[in-house]
Formats: sequence, structure tokens, C-alpha cells
Amino acid sequence: MIRSKLPSVGTSIFAVMSEMANQYQAINLSQGFPNFDISIKLIELVEKHMRSGYNQYAPMQGVMQLREMIALKTEDLYGAKYNPETEITITAGATQALYTAISCVIREGDEVIVFEPAYDSYVPAILINGGTPVYVKLKSPEYSIDWNEVNKSISNRTRMIIINSPQNPTGAILSKADIIKLIKLVKGTRIIILSDEVYEHIIFDREKHISMALFKELFERTIIVASFGKTFHATGWKIGYCLAPIKIMKEFRSLHQFTVYAVNTPIQYAISEYLKNKEEYLKLSNLYQLKRDYFIALLKGSNFIIKPAKGTYFQVLDYSEISQMEDKDFSILLTQKYKIASIPMSVFYHDKVKSTELRFCFAKNNETLEKAVECLLQANKDLLNK
Repeated sequence: MIRSKLPSVGTSIFAVMSEMANQYQAINLSQGFPNFDISIKLIELVEKHMRSGYNQYAPMQGVMQLREMIALKTEDLYGAKYNPETEITITAGATQALYTAISCVIREGDEVIVFEPAYDSYVPAILINGGTPVYVKLKSPEYSIDWNEVNKSISNRTRMIIINSPQNPTGAILSKADIIKLIKLVKGTRIIILSDEVYEHIIFDREKHISMALFKELFERTIIVASFGKTFHATGWKIGYCLAPIKIMKEFRSLHQFTVYAVNTPIQYAISEYLKNKEEYLKLSNLYQLKRDYFIALLKGSNFIIKPAKGTYFQVLDYSEISQMEDKDFSILLTQKYKIASIPMSVFYHDKVKSTELRFCFAKNNETLEKAVECLLQANKDLLNK
């Protein structure tokens, strides 16, 4: 028999809800993937490089042309200089980058501060490596960080703080003031910052993404993870990257080479060429803000309580004026009876919390959003009339 390293962890809620959506033929706004086409130009570039013979193993660190373009992009956006030879690695998606980053830092007995509600891949990676997650709850309704609470949570065993902005699942973002407080907290410590920035280009209402790359004081202790899958609507390609100073990246690569070794070769060449047109990623905020605003506008007049997301392509809806059911039960009801799948917010916490909020992915075409809202409005009407 095999003794599980994650005995309390079951199948991901995203897989569970997507399977349920398929079973009940429900519109799937649970899992975070776009349902519209990626750029034809990008597809053509992949085909071009496949036909040009770039079909064998890429270098373990990633294709140099792509690493060079990432270095240029990062310096252009944030003023930070990363050496493409030694400080940038291409990964098989952001999840692999997060897992490898945690694995290369965390040892038995180390503590990691995790902000909840939290994306579900952080804690399993911490536990597998013998670490202990230390949970700090974000403060409603803004889902902001209480830095005094963070300070109280730091001990001599704290080895890492995981930051995620724009944040999945809440859509909240960090401010420059937040990072100034973070800088003060970690100064003189051995704490590593792991910054999950996969939604860096999806931020709304003229806000600016506050990347950890903006702060020289954090450079030597920060690992940044990003995703081309999120940026270019191609989540199935599973390609991302990691930025870190050479001392950290050396250890990251030592694990990366035995976990993945190399990432899809022709796609790396295609993206390196595609990145030359900055507009392809700079336009994303406008694209997704239109979708967020359309989704919210369609719900106008309903009893859902809506606080517009500040980033990501997720919108949290509070149904407390419609029902007092537990969020898991309510999400199942919506899926089975009203044919609309979502994610209950309580699953993003380690302990049992009472929630009347659901997370919906609005990275869909307008027709899908319209049909989804029809389902939600029908549920709203039926449940209020009970």
C-alpha cells in the first residue's frame, strides 16, 4: 500500500465542478479558462516553427530567444533587469513554476505565510516539502491584507510569504503601500517572497499592476511566476516562466530539470516572436474589463451583491439576499437545477468557513455570458418566490 503524502487533499474543486458541469450540461463558469479563440497569428507562428524543424527538446532553461524577450518585456514594464542566461526559466505552466519554487526553498519545519482565500495549488506543495502553512485571512469586503496580523504570524521559522496579485479567487489587487509594508517586514530576515503574477495584464479601472519586480529592495529575495496561458488565452498550452536572482534560480533549475526538463519547443519560438508586438498583452485589461462590465450589467436588478473585481477574469457574487444555503450546496443547486457552474468561495480556505459567495469566470464570449446570467436570474426569481 502507498501512504499518501496528502491524505486530506482530494480531487481539485475545479475538476469536480467541471465534471459536474459536463454531467448536467451546465454552462461552465467554474474553471478559469477562456472559451474564445486565441490569435490566428499565434497559431500560424506555432505552425511556422513546427514546419521549420523546431520539434526536438528545447534547452532545459528555455529557448534563449524567448528568455531574451521576457527580459526586455520585464524591463520595459517594471524597470527590472533580469539576466536571460541565468535568471529566467521557461516552465510547463505557472503551477509547475509555483511547485518548483516552493520545493527549492522549503524544507522540513519551515513555515510559509499563505493569504486566504487562496489558490489551491500553494498548500499541497508546501505540505509535500515538509513545510507548515501559516494562514492569514484577507479582510472583507476589500480582501485587503492586515499587515499587523502578518507581523504577528512571522516567526523564526518563517521561510516564505506567498503573494498573489491580481488575486485568484477574489480579484483583489495590492497597492504600492502594501509592498512598502512588506519590505519593512522582511528586512533583515531570510524570508523569500513568492509572487504569483499570472494575471499581471488583467487589471481594471486604470489601476497599475504592482509587480515585485518594481522594488529593488525585494530583488534578491523574490521569485516571480507568470503565465503565457493566461495572457494569450491558451491555458491548454501550459507554458509560463519564472524570474529570480541567480542564487535562487540555480536551485530552481536543479529541480526543474528533473521535474520537466524542457518545455514545448515550437510554442516557445512562436511566443518569442509574438511578444514583439506589445499590444498583444497590453490590450488585455480593456478586453477583460469590457467582459467584467458586461457580466455585471446583465445582473443589474438582481439580488446578487456585486463588488466589481479589480483584476483577473473572476467575479465574486454574494447571494446572501437570495438564500442562506451553504455555498457548496448553493453551487451544486445552481449546477444541477439551473445549469450554471461556479466555485464556492469556502473551498479556498483551509478551515470550515461560512460563505454566501461564489466565484464565476467571465472569460467567455458574450453569448455564453448572456446564457449564464439568464440561469442566474431564473434562480434569483425562483428562490425569492419560495
